[in-house]
Amino acid sequence: MMQNQPGQQMHQNMHTGNVPQQMNHGGHEMFDVHEVLTSSITSMNQYMMMMQHIKDPELRDIATRQYQFMMDEYNITLECFKSGQDPSKPTQSYKMNQGNDFIYGMKPSQPKKPFQSMTEISDEFISSSMLACCKAGASMKTMAALESTNPVVRRVLADSVPNCIEMAYELSIYQNKHHYYQVPQLAEQDMMFYQNALAPAQGMPMMNMPNNNMNNMNNNMPH
Repeated sequence: MMQNQPGQQMHQNMHTGNVPQQMNHGGHEMFDVHEVLTSSITSMNQYMMMMQHIKDPELRDIATRQYQFMMDEYNITLECFKSGQDPSKPTQSYKMNQGNDFIYGMKPSQPKKPFQSMTEISDEFISSSMLACCKAGASMKTMAALESTNPVVRRVLADSVPNCIEMAYELSIYQNKHHYYQVPQLAEQDMMFYQNALAPAQGMPMMNMPNNNMNNMNNNMPH
């Protein structure tokens, strides 16, 4: 039986009484955060395995920086998940080294197919796998934050999502620069059509409440 610590904030459970901070988690939160943390381990393991096959020093630098950041963020999330309280240090913001310019347009490339041997592993495949890890992290952390009842865990998860987005963006720019990730672009007239298809909202709409509708109906009825 877990003992309550003096001065510890307590939370209410209608069936079992007071709940200490470290147990201030809902059912969905327990499952979702556990999945986030195990997925983070899987991502770090994949980064570790792939790093030995990277040929481009720039991609190796990205992988090393992202791995170190993932590990730090994993420890912060695990700490607050176990304690239910603020972690010993706040969530950091990931800073990428890439610029943010994309090259638009498509050029012919060979169709993708499954590998026939490990010798086919390339920087294109590795960067794509890293990008998939970051995309999965952004999605899972967002869903877990939406279901988290513990305010600290929810905040840490929410603060982590922009970091996944930033890492994914860094990798997509790297891939685009090497023509691994090609970005088609609409014709100018088509882009302008979509940009001009919507207009700004104007002021506050008039809300007709049910009582007002009834009053109007009564006023319009013959006497």
